[in-house]
Amino acid sequence: MRTLWLQKQPHDRTSHLAGPMAVLMKHKLGKKVRQLSKLAFVWDEVLPATIRDHTALDSFNRGVLTVMVDSASHRYQLKKLLAAGLEKEIRTRFAGPLNKIKLVPGQFCSVDMETGDRRYDV
Repeated sequence: MRTLWLQKQPHDRTSHLAGPMAVLMKHKLGKKVRQLSKLAFVWDEVLPATIRDHTALDSFNRGVLTVMVDSASHRYQLKKLLAAGLEKEIRTRFAGPLNKIKLVPGQFCSVDMETGDRRYDV
């Protein structure tokens, strides 16, 4: 009788996410964050400040660095700089698998350090 009663009880079908999430954070996301932070450091070193303020590193996936640029004129200037040798300089300083730098149009925000408010520059 007891076994019939146990069989009819609803089973706990939940699974604990802590284990898989820890593995994901440690191995997958942690590696991407480290690579992107190294790229951001190199990007800030190499790029002129007049263009750097109008760019944001969006993602780094399979050796492709995606960079958002806020205007067409800055995107054109950056494209010319990359073709003139800046991309090669970034590759030598990064020492990771950087195959391509993809420039995409985008709007991004800057955070006001005093108030913490987001400001979208147009």
